[in-house]
Amino acid sequence: MKTNTNRIVLIYVFTLIIVAVAGHTLFYNYFLDFSSKPIFEYLYIKDFLFVAISGLILKIFLRQNKLKNKSVFEKLQRTNLEIKESNERYDIVAKATSDTIWDWKMEDDSFVWNKGIQGIFGYKKEDVGKTSKWWFDRIHPEDSLKMSVKLYSFLEQKTEKWQDEYRFQCADGSYKYVFDRGFLVKDANGKSIRMIGAIQDVTKQKEEEQRLRLLETVITESKDAVMITDIDISENEIPNIIFVNSAFSDMTGYAADDVIGKSPMMFFGKKSDIFEYDKLKTAIQEYKECLVETIFYKKNGKEFWVNFSMIPVTNKDGEHSHWVSIQRDVTEEKIKEKEREQLIRELTQNNKDLKQFSYITSHNLRAPLSNLTGLLNLVDDITIEDPELKEIIDGFSKSTNLLNETINDLVKVIIIKDNPSIQKEKVLIKEVFENVFNQLSFLISVHKPILKIDLEDVSILEINKSYLESIFLNLLTNAIKYKAPIRQLKISIATKVEDDNLIITFKDNGIGIDLDKNKDKIFGLYQRFHNHPDSKGLGLYLVKSQVESMNGTISVSSIVGKGTTFTITFKYN
Repeated sequence: MKTNTNRIVLIYVFTLIIVAVAGHTLFYNYFLDFSSKPIFEYLYIKDFLFVAISGLILKIFLRQNKLKNKSVFEKLQRTNLEIKESNERYDIVAKATSDTIWDWKMEDDSFVWNKGIQGIFGYKKEDVGKTSKWWFDRIHPEDSLKMSVKLYSFLEQKTEKWQDEYRFQCADGSYKYVFDRGFLVKDANGKSIRMIGAIQDVTKQKEEEQRLRLLETVITESKDAVMITDIDISENEIPNIIFVNSAFSDMTGYAADDVIGKSPMMFFGKKSDIFEYDKLKTAIQEYKECLVETIFYKKNGKEFWVNFSMIPVTNKDGEHSHWVSIQRDVTEEKIKEKEREQLIRELTQNNKDLKQFSYITSHNLRAPLSNLTGLLNLVDDITIEDPELKEIIDGFSKSTNLLNETINDLVKVIIIKDNPSIQKEKVLIKEVFENVFNQLSFLISVHKPILKIDLEDVSILEINKSYLESIFLNLLTNAIKYKAPIRQLKISIATKVEDDNLIITFKDNGIGIDLDKNKDKIFGLYQRFHNHPDSKGLGLYLVKSQVESMNGTISVSSIVGKGTTFTITFKYN
């Protein structure tokens, strides 16, 4: 650059010298005579000095201009470098950020998107539109109007900044929640010519926000008391409260301002369970969930039973951040529980007293009944001619036998109730029925019922054999005893295995039972449903007791005038 300056100055000086010499020569030859030579020399010297001085001035001017140009050039270089670095930063940020960056040139409505529109929303490059219409068309219809009003208000400079949340359509037709911010670029006259923005996908945050809002609603509106504490136990063994819902205030009488910043230790008192307190304290120290039930005290000093859990809560990094406690006032349940326990104690004692009474009664009655039966047997051997006396003695004998049977049945019931653990054995159902059939052979031959027996599906059952015989005997006897007088008796006995259960059914076409009146009394003690002379009201009670002692169940269905069906279910082994 320095060489070029010197060259320009030399050319300038040399050109001026030539012009000066030529001019002086022409002037000397045509206008001056030889006698004027000194004047000519003077002019010559003067011009040479002028040329030299002007050349020096030119050199200085060119040097200053060169320095100025150098400064401008360096400034341009720095500006280009800054632009280059800015573009590089933009490219890096565009690649690193999860935002979708857009550039809207308003004069020609041209729209440019970065690659975020493809990566985040799933559009192919060729599917992305080049105008603002493509952008607006993909805003959810429910959000479009609100967003457009806010945007154009900003473009008309009625608002200082523009940012909005709306739903933007993805390539697959679904929508994502986005947070969009835009910045205006203006020309020298202040006219908006360009807008640059960034769209951030906030779908997960929005869903989390909605979930938290729902949880907040659940907590605040919950009928159970909710208390949240921090985790700091440096001052108190139980950390301080940071939130309580309205149900908590209703339960304790304390407003939120009364308890926030204080430890739940304030609710414990002299009747609170120290062991439950220690359990709570240990759980908090070990960050473990626990369930506590103890007495708390309300603001007015009134005590109440509370059942509450303490559950540790962790943040997204898995670090313990809070405790959440769900609390319920269980005072009424505690009162009912005590009443129930007292009732159970009373019933247990009454049951013991009744058993003792039954034992004593059956024992004390057995001896006189045996003597009375023996005397009646002796009377049977004596010929009594007086018909009235014979009738009295026969009635007396019949009543004595009935009383003896009743006491025997009562003894059986006592034995069943007093021995919940009974001996079980493998029994062939068919053999049990055959034994019962043989015992009732005379009764069957007299009434001649039509029997339908289907016991082939079941072979062996783990059960008490004598109880099963008694059940069969009672049900068959009842079927014969309560047969319909207008038709022949039909009895159906069947067994089947269903879902690991043995089901035994006894069905007859007898006179039936009115279940609308007697459903709750059907298996009760001393319940009689027909005026049969031999009915004692013990048979079905005894059957149910024996079935349940073998962990079985029995049910009944009956229609008056059509018959009755008993269904017995045992676990099949």
